[in-house]
Amino acid sequence: MTVKIVLVYQSLLGIYGDQGNSKVLARRLQWRGIDADVVMVEPGETLPRDGSIYLLGGGEDNAQTTAVRELRRGGELFDALGEGAILFAVCAGYQICGHTFTIGENDEVREGLGLLDVETRRGPVRAVGEILTTWTKPDGTTSQITGFENHGGYTTLGSQASPLARVEIGVGNDGGGTEGAVQGNVVATYPHGPVLARNPELADYLLQRALGRTLEPLSRGADEIAGLRRERLAFVRR
Repeated sequence: MTVKIVLVYQSLLGIYGDQGNSKVLARRLQWRGIDADVVMVEPGETLPRDGSIYLLGGGEDNAQTTAVRELRRGGELFDALGEGAILFAVCAGYQICGHTFTIGENDEVREGLGLLDVETRRGPVRAVGEILTTWTKPDGTTSQITGFENHGGYTTLGSQASPLARVEIGVGNDGGGTEGAVQGNVVATYPHGPVLARNPELADYLLQRALGRTLEPLSRGADEIAGLRRERLAFVRR
């Protein structure tokens, strides 16, 4: 079996290093003996419908508008999600998954993809800095997510979307204590890092959802990863 990981519009939504999330997913599959195929698709090219995981990253206002227009035009992403694929969206990619978001100094409202029951509007202050959240995993255990947030938009969740995590340090969605959103096959978050490099449990969660089965924990590099996470936690809490 080959897991196809689709990087969507990196020329538009790839300015904060979020492309690294694809490398983390591919490597963690390969370490388990599972083949991974990373495919990069740009505007004007046909998005494959047979991807297992689709990735959206961070970008600027005009890039968001273009990305929404292109994704709506083809419709392939909607088809893939309907067939069970997973979408992982970061920052600007998160915002465009909602019903609406705003761009520019005049806060012009733009229609999003409607994949998440969320709305994004300009916040009172820009959220910039390290963020630390607590994620309750499907099995009821918790894990802390670290990353770097940098967003002027504040996102409000509707009744159909659930927060990904609860904020310990940082702004998160809108300063109200939640971060990210999960709805159906869409998982979204604000932190960069890239976030999956800093949070391997989150990476494995996405892989397990895409594969439809539990993955055995990886022992490879576990001590080094644990050490780096301790350093990150100490840094953000200092």
